Amino acid sequence: MNNYKYLARTAKGATKSGQIEANNIELAKFSLKKQGLWVINITSLSSKKTGSGAKKREGPGFFEKKIELRDMVIFSRQFASMIEAGIAMLRVITVLIDQTENPRLVKMLEEVKVDIEQGVPLSESLAKFPEAFDRLYVSMVKAGEAGGVLDKVLNRLAGFLESRSKLTHKVKTAMTYPISVLIISTIVVWVMLTFILPKFSAIFESTGSDLPAFTQLLIDASNFIRSPWILLVGVIVWFIYNAILSWYETPNGRYTLDNLTLKLPVFGDIFRKVAVARFTRTFGTLIESGVPIITALEVVKESAGNAVLERVVEEIKAETQEGGEISTQLAKSDIFPPMVTQMVAIGEESGELETMLSKIADFYDDEVDTAVESLTALMEPIFIVVLGGIVGTILVAMYLPIFNVIKTIQ
Repeated sequence: MNNYKYLARTAKGATKSGQIEANNIELAKFSLKKQGLWVINITSLSSKKTGSGAKKREGPGFFEKKIELRDMVIFSRQFASMIEAGIAMLRVITVLIDQTENPRLVKMLEEVKVDIEQGVPLSESLAKFPEAFDRLYVSMVKAGEAGGVLDKVLNRLAGFLESRSKLTHKVKTAMTYPISVLIISTIVVWVMLTFILPKFSAIFESTGSDLPAFTQLLIDASNFIRSPWILLVGVIVWFIYNAILSWYETPNGRYTLDNLTLKLPVFGDIFRKVAVARFTRTFGTLIESGVPIITALEVVKESAGNAVLERVVEEIKAETQEGGEISTQLAKSDIFPPMVTQMVAIGEESGELETMLSKIADFYDDEVDTAVESLTALMEPIFIVVLGGIVGTILVAMYLPIFNVIKTIQ
């Protein structure tokens, strides 16, 4: 058995800490939830072996297919359709096990089926598998169970996951083109400096004439790339990269880099719009599903994906707990434009906050789409010119000595 130290929140919002014994961390969380506690943080203290220790749940193997966002969308749609049709929960899970293509998700559903047969609520069973069912998913299912609207909540979840999938795809699209061109440019330059320029260098040396400064600079660069010193440069770059990653794991490092990301030229505006769209979509979906605002804010913070936004959500939560308005804290942040603040304020005054949040999310989804299309259209000619300029510059450097020889002969 393992000892776990936990920090949890009661149904009334008070915090409670203590220790609990369980075979693994999932069972520890499950036991705490049965006691009516919402786990905030849980860490292992010690491990005492017993003759009947529980088998540790392993992560996906190297060749095992991971659970994609698309798998969760299909699962949620099918689940909602069958629940809406009045099919019993146990029968629904059995059908989903047969229909689901992802083997890892099938294993999870088989365990969920066993839990349901034993009378465990669906939300508590799903909470054992954070790899597939994150806190947002579990919170919404729990609210759907409490309100008797599980089918509607699952449909909202499927729609939310689809929107998040589209948003993620847009961001990847915005980043794919420049990264691809950068990789191609690097390969082209490396090939020209490593294989082509050295052959011309041998010809230049045979002429015995002085080389132009620019040509000599490229030849020196070529010699350096083909020398053992390039390995040292690679090691230094690797250490710097790992140092940045380690720093990013710290709260200050993550906040600094995420803040820098939001201030990047061109891309920073897209990332800010993505952050606003993700916040409003997640928050609005949770409130619409009946999740309490404080709990919804905790879930939104966990799924923010940006340390700057997480800090803003934490401040909003503190303001809300003291009876303040969400829009007041949003107005103090640089992430949210005045339009968002005003629409949230109107939503709070009219009691239609979830509707306003949904409209804001739709608007910023369209904004991200437009920004990505404009950025792609702008970058295509720029990168073509840059790539052509790099190749042309190297070619000019290679042919300059030939022009000089011809001029000398004449």
